[in-house]
Amino acid sequence: MTMNIEYAKSAPERAEIDAASGPLVVEFGTDWCGFCRAAQPLIAQAFQGHGAVRHMKVEDGSGRPLGRSFRVKLWPTLVFMRGGKEVARLVRPGNVAEIRNALALIDTPLAQ
Repeated sequence: MTMNIEYAKSAPERAEIDAASGPLVVEFGTDWCGFCRAAQPLIAQAFQGHGAVRHMKVEDGSGRPLGRSFRVKLWPTLVFMRGGKEVARLVRPGNVAEIRNALALIDTPLAQ
């Protein structure tokens, strides 16, 4: 799956995200956030080779219930999930390596 380039204006319900079965990255931010814009090339580069990871970009802000349910305080915040559970979280990632390391935690075969 390719990386999303735009933040969704409407967010899914938290229950939908918690029910996700595969690897998922939920990215919280806004189009006008300088930190979010600066992180996009890093995120895009890190996602190369992780085609099985679903990427969901959600526009966040005051009073947005999904971001509050994840206790998001700064943008961008990337929540790395596997099987509906949070495995890792990055706030304002500063390099490709830290994003790749977090992706590796969720984009590996599940142990039987």
